[in-house]
Amino acid sequence: MRRSLLFLVLVLGVFILGGCVRYEQYAPGTVMEIEDRSAVLEVENLSVQTMPETEEITEYRVGSGDVLSISVPGLFERSERPRNELYRRDDQGDTLGSFRVYTSGKVLLPLVGGVEVAGMTVEEVQLKLINIFGAYIKKPVVTVEILEFKSQPLYLLGKFNRPGLYYLDRPTKLLHGLALGNGLADNANLRGARVVRSDRILPLDIYQLLYYNDRNQNVQLVSGDTIYVPGNEDQQVFVFGQVKTPGPVAMDNGRLNLVQALSSAGAGEKPYDDSHIRIIRSLTPTRGQLMVVDLGLIANGHALPMPLMDGDIIYVPKTHMGGWNEQLQELLPSLQAISGVIQPFVQLRYLKNN
Repeated sequence: MRRSLLFLVLVLGVFILGGCVRYEQYAPGTVMEIEDRSAVLEVENLSVQTMPETEEITEYRVGSGDVLSISVPGLFERSERPRNELYRRDDQGDTLGSFRVYTSGKVLLPLVGGVEVAGMTVEEVQLKLINIFGAYIKKPVVTVEILEFKSQPLYLLGKFNRPGLYYLDRPTKLLHGLALGNGLADNANLRGARVVRSDRILPLDIYQLLYYNDRNQNVQLVSGDTIYVPGNEDQQVFVFGQVKTPGPVAMDNGRLNLVQALSSAGAGEKPYDDSHIRIIRSLTPTRGQLMVVDLGLIANGHALPMPLMDGDIIYVPKTHMGGWNEQLQELLPSLQAISGVIQPFVQLRYLKNN
Protein backbone atom coordinates (compact mmCIF):
# COMPACT_ATOMS: atom_id res chain seq x y z
CA MET A 1 0.00 0.00 0.00
CA ARG A 2 1.68 3.13 -1.21
CA ARG A 3 0.70 6.79 -1.29
CA SER A 4 2.29 7.38 -4.68
CA LEU A 5 -0.63 6.16 -6.76
CA LEU A 6 -2.68 9.08 -5.47
CA PHE A 7 -0.46 11.48 -7.37
CA LEU A 8 -0.21 9.29 -10.42
CA VAL A 9 -3.97 9.20 -10.62
CA LEU A 10 -4.13 12.94 -10.06
CA VAL A 11 -1.55 13.62 -12.76
CA LEU A 12 -3.29 11.35 -15.20
CA GLY A 13 -6.59 13.05 -14.44
CA VAL A 14 -5.03 16.45 -15.09
CA PHE A 15 -3.78 15.35 -18.49
CA ILE A 16 -7.11 13.82 -19.40
CA LEU A 17 -8.91 17.01 -18.49
CA GLY A 18 -6.44 18.86 -20.68
CA GLY A 19 -7.25 16.75 -23.71
CA CYS A 20 -4.72 14.97 -25.90
CA VAL A 21 -1.60 16.65 -24.61
CA ARG A 22 1.55 15.42 -26.29
CA TYR A 23 4.21 14.40 -23.81
CA GLU A 24 6.81 16.12 -26.01
CA GLN A 25 5.36 19.45 -24.87
CA TYR A 26 6.86 18.83 -21.44
CA ALA A 27 10.57 19.37 -21.93
CA PRO A 28 13.22 17.38 -20.08
CA GLY A 29 13.88 19.03 -16.74
CA THR A 30 10.20 19.89 -16.22
CA VAL A 31 9.08 19.67 -12.59
CA MET A 32 5.35 20.19 -12.08
CA GLU A 33 4.06 20.73 -8.55
CA ILE A 34 0.73 18.98 -8.10
CA GLU A 35 -1.70 19.30 -5.22
CA ASP A 36 -4.82 17.23 -4.71
CA ARG A 37 -7.21 19.85 -3.38
CA SER A 38 -9.92 17.27 -2.73
CA ALA A 39 -7.57 15.41 -0.36
CA VAL A 40 -6.54 18.67 1.32
CA LEU A 41 -10.19 19.54 1.90
CA GLU A 42 -10.86 16.05 3.23
CA VAL A 43 -8.12 16.40 5.84
CA GLU A 44 -9.50 19.80 6.85
CA ASN A 45 -13.01 18.37 7.11
CA LEU A 46 -11.79 15.44 9.19
CA SER A 47 -10.06 17.87 11.55
CA VAL A 48 -13.16 20.02 11.92
CA GLN A 49 -15.55 17.10 12.31
CA THR A 50 -13.49 15.46 15.02
CA MET A 51 -12.96 18.55 17.18
CA PRO A 52 -15.68 18.22 19.84
CA GLU A 53 -17.36 21.42 20.87
CA THR A 54 -19.14 20.09 23.96
CA GLU A 55 -18.14 17.75 26.75
CA GLU A 56 -21.06 15.46 26.00
CA ILE A 57 -19.68 14.62 22.55
CA THR A 58 -16.34 13.57 24.06
CA GLU A 59 -17.83 10.97 26.43
CA TYR A 60 -17.30 7.31 25.70
CA ARG A 61 -20.28 5.57 24.17
CA VAL A 62 -21.07 1.97 24.95
CA GLY A 63 -20.82 -0.60 22.16
CA SER A 64 -21.06 -4.33 21.56
CA GLY A 65 -18.35 -6.26 23.38
CA ASP A 66 -18.13 -3.86 26.31
CA VAL A 67 -18.75 -5.29 29.78
CA LEU A 68 -20.86 -3.19 32.15
CA SER A 69 -21.15 -3.39 35.92
CA ILE A 70 -24.79 -2.75 36.84
CA SER A 71 -26.30 -2.86 40.31
CA VAL A 72 -29.80 -2.05 41.52
CA PRO A 73 -29.99 -2.45 45.34
CA GLY A 74 -33.14 -4.30 46.26
CA LEU A 75 -33.17 -6.24 42.99
CA PHE A 76 -29.58 -7.24 42.15
CA GLU A 77 -26.17 -5.79 42.69
CA ARG A 78 -22.52 -6.36 42.10
CA SER A 79 -20.77 -8.60 44.60
CA GLU A 80 -18.38 -7.18 47.14
CA ARG A 81 -14.73 -7.46 46.18
CA PRO A 82 -13.02 -10.35 47.98
CA ARG A 83 -9.46 -9.80 49.12
CA ASN A 84 -7.82 -11.72 46.28
CA GLU A 85 -10.30 -11.01 43.48
CA LEU A 86 -11.39 -7.91 41.70
CA TYR A 87 -14.92 -9.31 41.38
CA ARG A 88 -16.44 -12.53 42.69
CA ARG A 89 -17.38 -14.99 39.96
CA ASP A 90 -20.20 -17.50 39.72
CA ASP A 91 -19.89 -21.22 38.98
CA GLN A 92 -19.60 -20.54 35.24
CA GLY A 93 -16.74 -18.11 35.73
CA ASP A 94 -18.78 -15.01 34.87
CA THR A 95 -18.37 -11.95 37.05
CA LEU A 96 -21.48 -11.45 39.17
CA GLY A 97 -23.11 -8.12 38.45
CA SER A 98 -21.35 -7.77 35.10
CA PHE A 99 -23.23 -7.73 31.81
CA ARG A 100 -21.71 -7.96 28.35
CA VAL A 101 -23.19 -5.89 25.55
CA TYR A 102 -24.21 -8.28 22.78
CA THR A 103 -23.82 -7.65 19.05
CA SER A 104 -27.46 -6.61 19.06
CA GLY A 105 -26.45 -3.67 21.26
CA LYS A 106 -28.43 -5.01 24.22
CA VAL A 107 -27.56 -6.20 27.72
CA LEU A 108 -29.61 -9.02 29.26
CA LEU A 109 -30.75 -7.97 32.74
CA PRO A 110 -32.76 -9.74 35.46
CA LEU A 111 -36.52 -9.06 35.45
CA VAL A 112 -36.52 -6.84 32.35
CA GLY A 113 -34.62 -8.91 29.78
CA GLY A 114 -32.80 -7.22 26.89
CA VAL A 115 -32.17 -3.47 27.12
CA GLU A 116 -30.68 -1.48 24.23
CA VAL A 117 -27.61 0.43 25.43
CA ALA A 118 -25.28 0.66 22.42
CA GLY A 119 -24.40 4.21 21.44
CA MET A 120 -25.26 5.61 24.87
CA THR A 121 -23.02 7.19 27.49
CA VAL A 122 -22.83 5.66 30.96
CA GLU A 123 -25.03 8.45 32.31
CA GLU A 124 -27.64 7.83 29.61
CA VAL A 125 -27.63 4.09 30.37
CA GLN A 126 -28.08 4.85 34.06
CA LEU A 127 -31.05 7.18 33.46
CA LYS A 128 -32.67 4.65 31.13
CA LEU A 129 -32.39 1.86 33.73
CA ILE A 130 -33.78 4.09 36.46
CA ASN A 131 -36.92 4.57 34.34
CA ILE A 132 -37.16 0.85 33.54
CA PHE A 133 -36.67 -0.43 37.10
CA GLY A 134 -38.99 2.25 38.44
CA ALA A 135 -41.79 -0.18 37.54
CA TYR A 136 -40.47 -2.66 40.12
CA ILE A 137 -39.26 -0.57 43.07
CA LYS A 138 -39.84 2.96 44.21
CA LYS A 139 -37.03 5.40 43.39
CA PRO A 140 -34.49 2.82 42.28
CA VAL A 141 -30.81 3.57 42.70
CA VAL A 142 -28.88 2.35 39.67
CA THR A 143 -25.10 2.25 39.43
CA VAL A 144 -23.44 1.69 36.06
CA GLU A 145 -19.72 1.37 35.33
CA ILE A 146 -17.69 0.06 32.40
CA LEU A 147 -15.56 -2.90 33.47
CA GLU A 148 -14.07 -3.74 30.08
CA PHE A 149 -13.70 -1.52 27.01
CA LYS A 150 -13.99 -3.95 24.08
CA SER A 151 -16.16 -2.27 21.48
CA GLN A 152 -13.73 0.10 19.77
CA PRO A 153 -10.64 -1.74 18.46
CA LEU A 154 -7.56 0.06 17.20
CA TYR A 155 -4.90 -1.89 15.29
CA LEU A 156 -1.26 -0.80 15.45
CA LEU A 157 0.75 -2.67 12.83
CA GLY A 158 4.31 -2.47 11.61
CA LYS A 159 7.26 -0.78 13.26
CA PHE A 160 5.81 -0.02 16.69
CA ASN A 161 7.76 -1.08 19.75
CA ARG A 162 4.55 -2.73 20.93
CA PRO A 163 2.29 -3.44 17.95
CA GLY A 164 -1.02 -5.19 18.43
CA LEU A 165 -4.71 -4.79 19.14
CA TYR A 166 -5.81 -1.99 21.46
CA TYR A 167 -9.23 -0.79 22.57
CA LEU A 168 -10.19 2.87 22.78
CA ASP A 169 -11.58 3.80 26.19
CA ARG A 170 -12.15 7.46 25.37
CA PRO A 171 -12.17 9.77 22.33
CA THR A 172 -8.65 9.31 20.99
CA LYS A 173 -6.77 11.36 18.43
CA LEU A 174 -4.08 10.12 16.07
CA LEU A 175 -1.15 11.34 18.17
CA HIS A 176 -2.46 9.52 21.23
CA GLY A 177 -3.11 6.41 19.16
CA LEU A 178 0.52 6.38 17.98
CA ALA A 179 1.68 6.67 21.58
CA LEU A 180 -0.23 3.52 22.55
CA GLY A 181 2.35 1.48 20.65
CA ASN A 182 5.10 2.51 23.10
CA GLY A 183 7.02 4.46 20.49
CA LEU A 184 8.36 3.59 17.05
CA ALA A 185 11.31 1.44 16.02
CA ASP A 186 14.47 3.08 14.73
CA ASN A 187 13.83 1.78 11.22
CA ALA A 188 10.26 3.08 11.03
CA ASN A 189 9.41 4.77 7.72
CA LEU A 190 7.11 7.61 8.72
CA ARG A 191 6.78 8.95 5.20
CA GLY A 192 5.08 5.66 4.29
CA ALA A 193 2.91 5.51 7.41
CA ARG A 194 -0.85 5.65 6.93
CA VAL A 195 -4.21 5.31 8.60
CA VAL A 196 -6.64 2.81 7.11
CA ARG A 197 -10.35 3.25 7.75
CA SER A 198 -13.01 0.97 6.28
CA ASP A 199 -10.53 -0.49 3.74
CA ARG A 200 -9.54 3.00 2.59
CA ILE A 201 -6.38 4.97 3.25
CA LEU A 202 -7.03 8.40 4.73
CA PRO A 203 -5.02 11.28 3.22
CA LEU A 204 -3.17 11.95 6.47
CA ASP A 205 0.52 12.79 6.84
CA ILE A 206 1.92 11.20 10.02
CA TYR A 207 5.41 12.49 9.21
CA GLN A 208 4.08 16.05 9.05
CA LEU A 209 2.24 15.55 12.35
CA LEU A 210 5.24 14.27 14.30
CA TYR A 211 8.03 16.38 12.82
CA TYR A 212 6.24 19.65 12.08
CA ASN A 213 3.45 19.53 14.65
CA ASP A 214 0.78 19.90 11.98
CA ARG A 215 -2.35 19.66 14.13
CA ASN A 216 -4.57 19.40 11.07
CA GLN A 217 -3.30 15.83 10.76
CA ASN A 218 -4.20 14.99 14.37
CA VAL A 219 -7.71 13.75 13.63
CA GLN A 220 -9.83 11.71 15.97
CA LEU A 221 -9.64 7.96 15.52
CA VAL A 222 -12.74 5.79 15.23
CA SER A 223 -13.46 2.17 16.02
CA GLY A 224 -11.73 -0.22 13.62
CA ASP A 225 -8.99 2.17 12.47
CA THR A 226 -5.59 0.71 11.58
CA ILE A 227 -2.33 2.64 11.89
CA TYR A 228 0.40 1.03 9.80
CA VAL A 229 4.03 2.11 9.91
CA PRO A 230 6.28 0.26 7.45
CA GLY A 231 10.00 -0.21 7.88
CA ASN A 232 12.77 1.35 5.84
CA GLU A 233 13.65 -2.09 4.53
CA ASP A 234 10.29 -2.18 2.73
CA GLN A 235 11.03 0.86 0.55
CA GLN A 236 10.56 0.42 -3.18
CA VAL A 237 9.78 2.22 -6.42
CA PHE A 238 7.60 1.15 -9.35
CA VAL A 239 8.71 1.06 -12.99
CA PHE A 240 6.22 0.75 -15.86
CA GLY A 241 6.18 1.14 -19.62
CA GLN A 242 8.86 -0.07 -22.04
CA VAL A 243 10.76 -2.36 -19.67
CA LYS A 244 11.15 -6.13 -19.54
CA THR A 245 9.86 -6.65 -15.98
CA PRO A 246 7.48 -3.84 -14.96
CA GLY A 247 6.56 -3.54 -11.31
CA PRO A 248 8.27 -2.88 -7.98
CA VAL A 249 12.02 -2.46 -7.57
CA ALA A 250 13.39 -2.70 -4.04
CA MET A 251 15.61 0.03 -2.63
CA ASP A 252 18.83 -1.13 -0.96
CA ASN A 253 18.92 0.53 2.47
CA GLY A 254 16.62 3.22 1.09
CA ARG A 255 18.99 4.10 -1.76
CA LEU A 256 18.37 3.77 -5.47
CA ASN A 257 18.90 6.03 -8.47
CA LEU A 258 17.02 6.22 -11.74
CA VAL A 259 19.62 4.35 -13.80
CA GLN A 260 19.75 1.50 -11.28
CA ALA A 261 15.95 1.22 -11.19
CA LEU A 262 15.67 1.12 -14.97
CA SER A 263 18.46 -1.42 -15.21
CA SER A 264 16.75 -3.68 -12.65
CA ALA A 265 13.48 -3.45 -14.59
CA GLY A 266 15.18 -4.36 -17.87
CA ALA A 267 15.05 -1.05 -19.69
CA GLY A 268 16.78 -1.08 -23.07
CA GLU A 269 15.42 -4.42 -24.19
CA LYS A 270 12.51 -2.59 -25.80
CA PRO A 271 12.62 0.65 -27.80
CA TYR A 272 11.78 3.69 -25.66
CA ASP A 273 12.09 7.46 -25.56
CA ASP A 274 14.98 8.06 -23.15
CA SER A 275 14.54 11.85 -23.22
CA HIS A 276 11.06 11.89 -21.66
CA ILE A 277 11.22 9.51 -18.69
CA ARG A 278 8.43 10.46 -16.31
CA ILE A 279 8.64 10.26 -12.53
CA ILE A 280 5.59 10.77 -10.33
CA ARG A 281 6.65 11.47 -6.75
CA SER A 282 4.57 11.89 -3.62
CA LEU A 283 5.85 14.45 -1.13
CA THR A 284 2.85 14.27 1.19
CA PRO A 285 -0.51 12.48 0.94
CA THR A 286 -1.91 15.59 -0.75
CA ARG A 287 1.02 16.99 -2.73
CA GLY A 288 3.43 15.60 -5.29
CA GLN A 289 5.54 16.26 -8.37
CA LEU A 290 5.65 15.20 -11.99
CA MET A 291 9.19 15.24 -13.37
CA VAL A 292 10.41 14.73 -16.96
CA VAL A 293 13.96 13.40 -17.11
CA ASP A 294 16.37 13.10 -20.04
CA LEU A 295 18.14 9.82 -19.35
CA GLY A 296 20.57 10.51 -22.18
CA LEU A 297 22.10 13.45 -20.30
CA ILE A 298 22.78 11.19 -17.33
CA ALA A 299 24.17 8.37 -19.48
CA ASN A 300 26.53 10.81 -21.26
CA GLY A 301 27.78 12.27 -18.00
CA HIS A 302 26.14 15.66 -18.52
CA ALA A 303 23.92 15.23 -15.45
CA LEU A 304 24.31 13.45 -12.11
CA PRO A 305 22.46 10.19 -11.45
CA MET A 306 19.01 11.05 -10.11
CA PRO A 307 18.27 9.62 -6.63
CA LEU A 308 14.80 8.17 -6.19
CA MET A 309 12.45 8.31 -3.22
CA ASP A 310 10.33 5.59 -1.70
CA GLY A 311 7.12 5.17 -3.67
CA ASP A 312 8.32 6.90 -6.85
CA ILE A 313 6.53 5.73 -10.00
CA ILE A 314 8.67 5.76 -13.15
CA TYR A 315 7.05 5.57 -16.56
CA VAL A 316 9.19 4.73 -19.62
CA PRO A 317 7.31 5.84 -22.78
CA LYS A 318 7.52 4.37 -26.25
CA THR A 319 9.31 6.18 -29.03
CA HIS A 320 7.22 8.59 -31.12
CA MET A 321 4.04 8.11 -29.11
CA GLY A 322 1.13 10.45 -29.58
CA GLY A 323 -0.89 12.03 -26.79
CA TRP A 324 -0.86 11.25 -23.09
CA ASN A 325 -4.21 9.46 -23.39
CA GLU A 326 -2.52 6.86 -25.56
CA GLN A 327 0.13 6.33 -22.90
CA LEU A 328 -2.56 6.16 -20.26
CA GLN A 329 -4.34 3.28 -21.99
CA GLU A 330 -1.09 1.34 -21.95
CA LEU A 331 -0.39 2.17 -18.33
CA LEU A 332 -3.83 1.37 -16.89
CA PRO A 333 -3.52 -2.46 -16.94
CA SER A 334 -0.29 -2.24 -14.94
CA LEU A 335 -1.89 0.07 -12.40
CA GLN A 336 -4.90 -2.18 -12.06
CA ALA A 337 -2.64 -5.17 -11.50
CA ILE A 338 -0.94 -3.54 -8.50
CA SER A 339 -3.89 -1.53 -7.18
CA GLY A 340 -4.49 -4.13 -4.48
CA VAL A 341 -0.95 -3.57 -3.20
CA ILE A 342 -0.82 0.21 -3.47
CA GLN A 343 -4.36 0.90 -2.24
CA PRO A 344 -4.75 4.34 -3.86
CA PHE A 345 -6.47 7.23 -2.11
CA VAL A 346 -8.25 8.01 -5.35
CA GLN A 347 -9.63 4.93 -7.06
CA LEU A 348 -8.84 4.24 -10.70
CA ARG A 349 -12.43 5.05 -11.61
CA TYR A 350 -11.38 8.71 -11.13
CA LEU A 351 -9.64 8.42 -14.48
CA LYS A 352 -12.72 7.14 -16.25
CA ASN A 353 -14.95 9.81 -14.74
CA ASN A 354 -12.73 12.57 -16.07
